[in-house]
Amino acid sequence: MEYEEYRSLYNRLNTVDDIRKLEEEGYDSRLVMTLFTQKTGRDVKKRFYVVKQNTARMLKEWRKGASMMSIARKWRFPPILTAMFIFQEDGAGKKEFWSYVQDPDRLRPDVAAELREVIANDPVYSPEGNEAQRQRGIWGETLLQNWLNEQGIGYRTEKDIRGEYEKTPDALLDEPMMFEGKKIYWIESKASFGDNTEFKFNSRKQLIPYTDIFGPGVVVYWVGKLDDLECPPDVYVQDISILEKKLDSITDE
Repeated sequence: MEYEEYRSLYNRLNTVDDIRKLEEEGYDSRLVMTLFTQKTGRDVKKRFYVVKQNTARMLKEWRKGASMMSIARKWRFPPILTAMFIFQEDGAGKKEFWSYVQDPDRLRPDVAAELREVIANDPVYSPEGNEAQRQRGIWGETLLQNWLNEQGIGYRTEKDIRGEYEKTPDALLDEPMMFEGKKIYWIESKASFGDNTEFKFNSRKQLIPYTDIFGPGVVVYWVGKLDDLECPPDVYVQDISILEKKLDSITDE
């Protein structure tokens, strides 16, 4: 994806309603949801403690009759995390709060109704949102494994080699292969969108360490990627179009 289109999408994704609008315009729902999730997570990381410092004010507003959803909108913060701040300020522990998220009926009816509204309007931090992110990860890993299996390529998964190395990719090839003229040893699956922020983070935490341990490899951003990512040495980036390509054996080493 070209940067201009990506930036336009990213800037327009600020609320749950924005997700629906872009889907109605024909954008892929997985792409839109992934971008919204990444943007939300980054904003939370940046503003978490700033917002948390105002929990006493939030609780006061809630006790005066403001809904948790209205408070979340006011602070432009994920509804469930806003509710968590309010509950904690009111004396509930974190584990206690999340038990209410799992079973709102444990609360008095009016508060339970509010919490259900919060859950329904938080596609990132709700139980359904967490499960959707987990399923996207499984979807990406399944695509990768099916692609390798169909070509008869031997590999070991992260689960197979966990504990053997400090860092473990999703697929460590049994023997190096050629991909688009480059020798590779591993492939990493990412069910996220490869923008500059995501790619730099992945490179620092995983991809560059993989090259140090195993050699060159490929990272696949199944939901999409920017066209002009600057790659560190020996890291090659692909998107879902990799499914139309093949790995080749090394005939001359």
